[in-house]
Amino acid sequence: MDDLKAIVSKNIIYLRTNHKMTQLELGEALSYSDKAVSKWERGEAVPDAYVLKKLSVLFHVSVDYLLNEHNEKELKAVKVHRFDRRVISLISFLGTWTLALVVFVMLWFFGSLQWLVFVYALPVSLTLMIVLTAVWGKKKTNIFYISFLVWSVIATIYLTFIQYNWWPLFVIGIPAQIIILLVFRIRVRPEK
Repeated sequence: MDDLKAIVSKNIIYLRTNHKMTQLELGEALSYSDKAVSKWERGEAVPDAYVLKKLSVLFHVSVDYLLNEHNEKELKAVKVHRFDRRVISLISFLGTWTLALVVFVMLWFFGSLQWLVFVYALPVSLTLMIVLTAVWGKKKTNIFYISFLVWSVIATIYLTFIQYNWWPLFVIGIPAQIIILLVFRIRVRPEK
């Protein structure tokens, strides 16, 4: 049993540090305290099956991966997976802006200079980043993306209807920003 504790401990430490998470962040992602994570990493306890499953989903590995020792090649495979996330995010973000550029050029060829296409691309790309970070478990960074999304939507509406001078729209952003900050302050109580 001590061997299993040591193996699971080593794997959790490796995966957590590889994903640049603190014990507190990992605990929050699992709805546990950082003290529980610390116990697992010190080899004093082994997470139950439910937590092992949550860890496997969070780190995109199998439960079997968490319960067994690994060589250098297997460890590098986990790093490659993490790199793929960055590449996918970058491709998605650049794809949105490339599409906006294509639409802009097409409209330009037809005699219509529509710079607002780039304004519309901003909320679309921010929404895409929110979805990707939520899927990959980096929910803390979503506070910035959601804040930027709210302000970009307000700016997009204002710029679309600029002739009406709807500047009071920006006042709506203030309570919206406060709500966003308060929502991200809500913490799930850790299980004991």
